[in-house]
Amino acid sequence: MNIGVIFAGGIGSRMHTKEKPKQFLEVYNKPIIIYTLEYFEHNDDIDAIVIACVEEWLDYLKDLIKRFNITKVKKVVPGGSTGQLSIYNGLRAAKEVAGDEESVVLIHDGVRPLINSQLLTDNINCVRENGNAITVGIVKETIIVIDDENKITTVPDRAHSRVAKAPQSFWLDDILSKHEKALSEGITTFIDSCTMMQHYGEDLHIVNGPYENIKITTPDDYYTMRAIIEAKENAQIYGLD
Repeated sequence: MNIGVIFAGGIGSRMHTKEKPKQFLEVYNKPIIIYTLEYFEHNDDIDAIVIACVEEWLDYLKDLIKRFNITKVKKVVPGGSTGQLSIYNGLRAAKEVAGDEESVVLIHDGVRPLINSQLLTDNINCVRENGNAITVGIVKETIIVIDDENKITTVPDRAHSRVAKAPQSFWLDDILSKHEKALSEGITTFIDSCTMMQHYGEDLHIVNGPYENIKITTPDDYYTMRAIIEAKENAQIYGLD
């Protein structure tokens, strides 16, 4: 079984929105999270979807799922107080869906809607071949590493640098066991799954994703998403795609 684990627990403080969490903001009359979910819904390799959502908006999300006919969602559960805990809640829900069946989970941000169906399939294939899959993006500018005093300590070779994105995909039992180990050690603040897995000594494998696979976090990201969607729609209308 292949399960999309979508976390949508953020409240959008950097988006400066007071009415809705960022995942529910609309672009051309469709909430951002629905754009994301539709890729999982329409990919034949995805068997189920679970979502960890900010608790106060669970009913609102369920209404959206029904309205936009997202039929693969099997569970919607409350998020946690950190991103790590939200993912953990989603993984536990995925385990309930999978039961004893060996399963791949694709962990993805609800506010990362500019993906494509092939990326999901590539993640699944990479997990089945290599044990995990971390979606990455190419680096177009020089990356620097600084210390606590803002002094540059390292300038990595751009050719060997990538930006970690999502989905980040694993065998369900593997990633769930790492989460439980982290919690047993009192750790609740891993920034993402690949950071956690590397911390516990796992060798990680990459899948190249589209450059536009951005996380919609700030107003600039929101307007970038609108522009990309408009450009894609125009390409279809005018036969440029």
